[in-house]
Amino acid sequence: MASRPSDKLVTIFGGSGFIGRQVVRSLAKRGYRIRVACRRPDLAGHVLPLGTPGQIALVQANLRYPASVAAACEGAYAVINATGTDVSSGAQSFDAVVVFGSEAVAKAAKQAKAAVMIMVSGMGANVEATSKAGQAKGKAEAATSRSFPGASIVRPSVVFGPDDRFFNRMASLARFVPVLPVVGPETLVQPVFVGDVAEAIATLVERGVADGKTYELGGPATATLQAMMQYVVDVTQRKRVLLPLPHGAAKLLGILIGWLPGAPINADQVDMLRTDNVVSASAKADGRDLAGLGITARSIASIVPSYLYRFRKEGQFTVPN
Repeated sequence: MASRPSDKLVTIFGGSGFIGRQVVRSLAKRGYRIRVACRRPDLAGHVLPLGTPGQIALVQANLRYPASVAAACEGAYAVINATGTDVSSGAQSFDAVVVFGSEAVAKAAKQAKAAVMIMVSGMGANVEATSKAGQAKGKAEAATSRSFPGASIVRPSVVFGPDDRFFNRMASLARFVPVLPVVGPETLVQPVFVGDVAEAIATLVERGVADGKTYELGGPATATLQAMMQYVVDVTQRKRVLLPLPHGAAKLLGILIGWLPGAPINADQVDMLRTDNVVSASAKADGRDLAGLGITARSIASIVPSYLYRFRKEGQFTVPN
């Protein structure tokens, strides 16, 4: 049960999304008042039950309109930017949402005299990255730090949880395709549970952290993307052949299918998967990881099977062959 709401208000942009709503849950348990800023508040009612009546409020804000962003930040003790997009398209381009949007949020937080500013980015963020998404995140981090000195940057590895786009997408594909192409088969990832990411962010808010550091969040184990695909096949009990793709073939595949609605991958994501997605040695040494924040990372095996069972032929009660 959530504790009684405090006087401290936290504004979270992207609070109705995959990571954002878990952050809302963690903050609500700590008793904060929460303002969820989103483009369509009428579609974000699912976050209201995450707190006590009146603890969570929905407000309209569009990252492309600074006035609405400023209004959403007014009176906030902490501001969290958990927005993002996997696909750059039209008005929701990487520049508009990731770069310009992040700068607008950080400027508004500074203007509102917020004590804490947190941006959720991702591993692979670098202005010199091979992928456009990685470049955009790198630019967004720089814009956030420039506009709000002391802002904390949170870089999770691949994030998993019941509604993730990682394991669920693999498992869904395995239902229909007998030969599964593996993009970036040797690339290392360190999947981290969405609840642990949320706890890390809530901890930064609770501690009033404003030291301008970058935190790297990963799970307890690293593995190659091919090993992750094999894990999904094993859990869902599907007999499938894994086909590792060289970068050129994977890039061509991304170009051919990337324009389709709900495509499992596009060309830019292929480029992103060329880079390992693991916590750096320096982050571990400096305590800029989950352990440094006092959080014990939960394993894939303890979480993922519970929501992948539905992809078995007869569901969770399927008898192993």
